[in-house]
Amino acid sequence: MKIRKLIRLLHRDVGYVAFGLTIIYSISGIAVNHVNDWNPNYIIGKDTLIVSSGIDSTLTSEQIVEHLTESFSITDSIKSFFRSSPTTIDIFFDKKTLSTNLKTRIAVIETVESRTVFHESNFLHLNHPKKLWTWIADLFAVALIFLAITGIFMIKGKKGISGRGKWFILIGILIPIVFLLLYF
Repeated sequence: MKIRKLIRLLHRDVGYVAFGLTIIYSISGIAVNHVNDWNPNYIIGKDTLIVSSGIDSTLTSEQIVEHLTESFSITDSIKSFFRSSPTTIDIFFDKKTLSTNLKTRIAVIETVESRTVFHESNFLHLNHPKKLWTWIADLFAVALIFLAITGIFMIKGKKGISGRGKWFILIGILIPIVFLLLYF
C-alpha cells in the first residue's frame, strides 16, 4: 500500500474518532475564553426581596431563619446559616443563598443553575475527572498532532504542502508567535 493512501486512511479514521472530543473541547474552549464576560459553568440569578416588619435583629438566628423561609415561601432544605452581625444573616440552601440585611430590610436571593452542555464540557476539558480521563485527553492531544501532521500531506501538487499549502502552514505558525511577542 502506498504511504499517501495509508496516511489518508489513518487520517480519516482518527478524524472520525476525534470528532466528538473535538466538539466538546471546542465548546468548552469558547466558553472558557470568555470567562471574564460570563460564568461558563453556571447561570446565577439574583432577586431582591423586602423583609417584612415582623422580623428584626432581636430574634435568635434560628427564629430569623424560620421567619425568612416562611415569609419568602422557601421550602428547600437548609444546609446551614451564618449570622455575620446582629443585622445580617446568610442562609444556604442546595442551589441558592438568601442574604438578608435586617437593618435595610433587604434580602437578596441568589440562585445557581448549571449551564447544560457547557458545564459538562468544561468538566472534561479542564480534566476534573482525572484518572482514566487524563489518558483519554492525552490520546486526543496525540491524535490532534497526528491529524495536523498527516493533514499537510493529504493533497499533492500546487494545492498541497509544496504549493500554496506551505504559506497556510507558515501563517498558522506565525499567528501564535506574533501573539506571544505581543502579550508574553
